[in-house]
Amino acid sequence: MIDLDTTLPPELVPLSWLLGVWEGTGVVNYTVGEETRNHEFGQRVSFSHDGLPYLNYTSYTWLLDDNLTPLVTETGYWRLSRPAADSDPGPAMLPATGPSPYPNADAVEKLRNENGGFDIEVSLVHPTGINELYLGQVKGPRIDLATDAVMRTVMAKEYVAATRIYGLVEGHLLWAWDIAALGQDLRTHSSGRLARVD
Repeated sequence: MIDLDTTLPPELVPLSWLLGVWEGTGVVNYTVGEETRNHEFGQRVSFSHDGLPYLNYTSYTWLLDDNLTPLVTETGYWRLSRPAADSDPGPAMLPATGPSPYPNADAVEKLRNENGGFDIEVSLVHPTGINELYLGQVKGPRIDLATDAVMRTVMAKEYVAATRIYGLVEGHLLWAWDIAALGQDLRTHSSGRLARVD
């Protein structure tokens, strides 16, 4: 059972089951040409909010070797996909200038899509020079995402597209990530199983 925080901005309710700190393990299994890269890792993921209508996201991973060698990190923001409103701050440091058009659950329900879910946008930044914009849907305790754009610095490794799936299964956060990178088409890359620790 999920206890909802009554102080949440109404737009976050469809994503509220993600809130908290999650830890667990996963596996990478990615084939590049004739070589299959396979290893296990540990992961700590945090979803939080600061009163605005989006979730803050961070992920830190490490190899499950003797030294717990740091692997990768990513950070970003998750939100319902909707037109910008006067209640949104920005661009840059400009403050909001009006009330939210989504002050309660009934107003948020108007954002529900024809499939019975809510369209979402996820922006992720990697310190390796890759930025991803995912579009997708949250429907109950399941999220399906696909990249709409991938930006890379000139020094970043080739990475052109990805899909991700997240789900809440028996109290655990399960996820799978497929990527098209290093000259390969979209294929299985990694997956994990995390338990809420906070």
